[in-house]
Amino acid sequence: MSLEKEALEYHMKGRKGKIEVKPSKPCSTQHDLSLAYTPGVAEPCRKIEKNPNDVFKYTARGNLVAVVSNGTAVLGLGDIGPLASKPVMEGKGVLFKRFADVDVFDIEVDSKDPDDVIRVVKLLEPTFGGINLEDIKAPECFYIEETLKKTMSIPVFHDDQHGTAIISGAGFLNALEIVGKKIGDVVAVFNGAGAAGIACAKMYLSLGMKKEHIILCDSKGVIYKGRTEGMNKYKQEFAIDTPLRTLEEAMKGADAFVGVSVADTLTPEMVKSMAAKPIIFAMANPDPEIKYDLARQARPDAIIATGRSDYPNQVNNVLGFPFIFRGALDVQATAINEAMKIAAVRALAELTKEDVPDSVRRAYGVESISFGPDYIIPKPFDPRVLIWEATAVAKAAIDSGVARIKLDIDEYKSHLAGLMSKSEEIMTLLAARAAKRPRTVVFPEGSHEKIIRASKILSDEKMAKPVLLGNRIAIEKASKKIGISLNGIEIIEPASYSKFDEYCEQFYTLRCRKGVTTVGAKELMSNSDYFGCMMVHRGDADCLISGVTRSFPMSIRPPLQIIGTKQGKRRVAATHIMMLKDQLFFFADTSVNIEPTEEDLAEIALLTADVARSLQIPPRVAMLSFSNFGSVDHHLARKVSGAVKLVREKDPTLTIDGEMQAETALRPELQTEFFKCTTLQGKANVLIFPDLQSANIGYKLIQTIAGAEIIGPILMGMKKPVHILIRSSEVRDVVNMAVFASIQAIEMEDKAAKK
Repeated sequence: MSLEKEALEYHMKGRKGKIEVKPSKPCSTQHDLSLAYTPGVAEPCRKIEKNPNDVFKYTARGNLVAVVSNGTAVLGLGDIGPLASKPVMEGKGVLFKRFADVDVFDIEVDSKDPDDVIRVVKLLEPTFGGINLEDIKAPECFYIEETLKKTMSIPVFHDDQHGTAIISGAGFLNALEIVGKKIGDVVAVFNGAGAAGIACAKMYLSLGMKKEHIILCDSKGVIYKGRTEGMNKYKQEFAIDTPLRTLEEAMKGADAFVGVSVADTLTPEMVKSMAAKPIIFAMANPDPEIKYDLARQARPDAIIATGRSDYPNQVNNVLGFPFIFRGALDVQATAINEAMKIAAVRALAELTKEDVPDSVRRAYGVESISFGPDYIIPKPFDPRVLIWEATAVAKAAIDSGVARIKLDIDEYKSHLAGLMSKSEEIMTLLAARAAKRPRTVVFPEGSHEKIIRASKILSDEKMAKPVLLGNRIAIEKASKKIGISLNGIEIIEPASYSKFDEYCEQFYTLRCRKGVTTVGAKELMSNSDYFGCMMVHRGDADCLISGVTRSFPMSIRPPLQIIGTKQGKRRVAATHIMMLKDQLFFFADTSVNIEPTEEDLAEIALLTADVARSLQIPPRVAMLSFSNFGSVDHHLARKVSGAVKLVREKDPTLTIDGEMQAETALRPELQTEFFKCTTLQGKANVLIFPDLQSANIGYKLIQTIAGAEIIGPILMGMKKPVHILIRSSEVRDVVNMAVFASIQAIEMEDKAAKK
């Protein structure tokens, strides 16, 4: 199928277009209707009448942006009119929602008169929390934005101007760092004197470029003092006293080219005439001012960026507007000012230097992405952009005085993480707790790329003190290959460790009656898995994470032999934390006990309840079965019911009930109508399955079909924190489990101190 046909089918299949409006509150009963509309709706109306700022509390205004266009400069299509621009404006709304959870109404204005656009937008101010001007031709777009910013008390942002300026500005700062030049020294040619070109020039001035070093060109050549043809006041601002008249002349000796014009205006000869290590931003869409391959061939020493996704360093506006508006809306900003835009630039520039998550590298089909000539701007699908950029923008709004409300920045980061995913929100909170008292986490698989990347994150963020076990040369070689410095991260070769002989003796003592000889003890202790467990057992490390290269049975054996289970616990078990939108559940046992006994089920329930409490979540435990409270007289149902009795004997304070079906556990209305005897007190959040088969199938079904996010498997019942990951675990999974283990170690330490 051709792209044309595929695009048309995409837009018309099913519900026409790309957007819809859905209620965010229940509206299924007469009572719901009375709250949503008359008479209940009168109450927030009265509050807002008395205090206009309450509109942000009681309505969607604080998360609603208008995307406004008159269709005079739509993408590369030109003046196609407001009606034909609507698919683009809907698409903009999709991007706002997808990347930053911002709601959008698209507004297409049927007028080329800029004063008409201004009038329409100004009259709509009570509806929206922000205005995104889009695809309006220059110079009218400048006048419209300037006027609206002066007359409106909500953010007004013309993305065609500032989006390109912000994203390219971040890339330009990083490119300068790589080539070893200072922004105040470089000479840059800006080709294209429309909305984006002039905005880029202004942004680079704000970042430190000197005005006399900017050569602005349009279709008629260099904009110089005294030129009258094709001029306006916006171009006039950048007119310089120079004998240069053509783009070809301007390019000789220039350090940088910033193009926001049309295809094929830059020739290889012009590129060859530039200064050493040139920076070439050919951002015309869909085709750049010079083809990437031609520019690379002409100047192998150049750093090149385009607007295309099929080449390195894509300057994509989606890295800007969703997150800039997210930060502005969340502090109820009255404007998006220069401080906020520069904060966005610097946040993107700094994020580029961070280690790139597995999910991003996988999304782009590459093995490695690291800061350098081919990676000077974050990738659009990097989920961290939301936290970095929106936080920077919100903070700048507060600091510069345009925010109506102030936020605790650390709490705001956690909130943003929650927009990305429930797991991110939870792990952000846990990471903050772990960073206050970093614990030592030992990794037996020290030379594995995922472990090295995770250790770097843990160390840089001070969430833990990672220790890598293995051959030092192999570990250093692996880290060098992926471009990661191990400064500050401890590397231990087991056989060379100062306590190696002590470890061997203690292991022999532990296992001499289990068939281990002194020679065998030394051989096993040379193995990183056994050595790491001994470090934790002896207190030289606080916790251990392994399993990315070995099967679960192989990985669990050393911890069981050396560290062992908690006092009074018969066996270990595993739970997965399952997250669906705003709901969180604990599923157990998902990985260890195949056919648990009545006593095993009781122990699994108690262990899982403890995990929920460690996250400060009050557990409500449902013991699942195919039977509801004796409705089926079968030994499997009786086993579950017996487990409930055992749990109540051991922990009378725990909210638990069963045996019950999953539907009964999760629908309180069924409990109220049919099972009033239950003590569950609402929807369960801890689900104990009757066997490994059902638990494993259950969590994988929810993950696959319902798109649940998971944290786990979390190993329960060990004397000290040990977690065995699955071999498909990502770097984020390793980091998450290390943080979780650190929290467990801290809690164990605190409990021991109280005794």
